[in-house]
Amino acid sequence: ESGINSHFIEKISDTEQLIEALTILPLEVVVRNVAAGSFSKRFGVEEGRRLNYPIVEFYYKNDALDDPFMNDEHVSLLDIATPSEVTELKEKALAVNTVLIDLFNEIEITLIDFKLEFGKNSTGEIKLGDEISPDTCRLWDKKTNDHLDKDIYRRDLGDILPVYKEVLRRLETVQPV
Repeated sequence: ESGINSHFIEKISDTEQLIEALTILPLEVVVRNVAAGSFSKRFGVEEGRRLNYPIVEFYYKNDALDDPFMNDEHVSLLDIATPSEVTELKEKALAVNTVLIDLFNEIEITLIDFKLEFGKNSTGEIKLGDEISPDTCRLWDKKTNDHLDKDIYRRDLGDILPVYKEVLRRLETVQPV
């Protein structure tokens, strides 16, 4: 609905959807709006500090290597994506960021950061091929800064199910475009 080109074709039922087959790129594309998690640890930046502008990071999807951080040149050198495709991935990720910030602002949630995966279809077109959920986003309540995401589980802060239900409850109040 927001012009983000994805693998989604149509909703079949409440639990099923039809999607286009993609060859997923072995990259996690992370967009960060606020310092948190590994960014804060890696760079010694206080968690919760708003970044001057969104940062796009790449991580090589390889469990044996523990999904290492990559720069643009690594992505190209390993033939994961060409330099122009790297630019396209960043543009698409930032477009998703804009849509998500607006959506979450509407329900009093701050989008701290999130992870996306992209793939190529049979014609080589790059499309979003991932879910967007509290499992793939770091979300904080705007008023309290309470975590509304997977960090509840990661940091042993309580039961994750009520938190996810709260995000869903808020999302259900949003009027469709």
